[in-house]
Amino acid sequence: MHNVRRFFMLLATFVLCLGTMAQQRVVQNKPFIDERKWHYGFHIGFHDQSLKLINNGFIDPKTGAQWMAENDRQNFGFSVGVLGDWRITRQVALRVSPGLHFGSKHIAFRNQVSGELRSQDLKSTFVSLPLDLKVAAPRFNNYRPYVVGGFSAMYDMTSGKGEMLRTQPLQTFVQIGLGCDFYLPFFKLTPELKFYFGLGNVLRHDRPDLTAPEQHVFTQSLSKAIPGMVVLTFYFE
Repeated sequence: MHNVRRFFMLLATFVLCLGTMAQQRVVQNKPFIDERKWHYGFHIGFHDQSLKLINNGFIDPKTGAQWMAENDRQNFGFSVGVLGDWRITRQVALRVSPGLHFGSKHIAFRNQVSGELRSQDLKSTFVSLPLDLKVAAPRFNNYRPYVVGGFSAMYDMTSGKGEMLRTQPLQTFVQIGLGCDFYLPFFKLTPELKFYFGLGNVLRHDRPDLTAPEQHVFTQSLSKAIPGMVVLTFYFE
């Protein structure tokens, strides 16, 4: 819910800022670029991965230890990919933007009985295939704001055996965001902020890779792990 509130606050600020900019007409750059049926380009950006961990209060019957886990910090990663955009109407387009997300999530474990601390950097290299519906306002001068929403499937190619926690390689998300097309003399630049909300539990409870019984306690202490992501992307067409 915090990410949803933040999104609508950003959207309201974004619209107000653009309203103050719309004072007078200027010469348009790339005036016919939006008339093309197909658009292609590439994108680069930065992201912050998160993992919402649901602790279940499990107590180890042998040691009496009770471990609590949380994603305790922000970890910024790098994103890169390509862009394909199909114009349906003047205001609506269907967009696919496959890419790679390189990042990690820092997990902290605390033993509630002894106070012992353990940690894990849950590294990930996601291959993503997002499909978005883009709804844009009419172009004014050399900018055009829009909102976007859709669905994304991601596959994690990095999954270390023997780690305290592991997640499912295939993860799915719904996403919503906002952005603005800026028409420059030689190309179109589009900054976009998007929020990803994970669909379902991605924690791997079946851990045949763990050889020592005491290593299972970290997975047993959690009932769910829900992924999320905030991505700032710059599209170039």
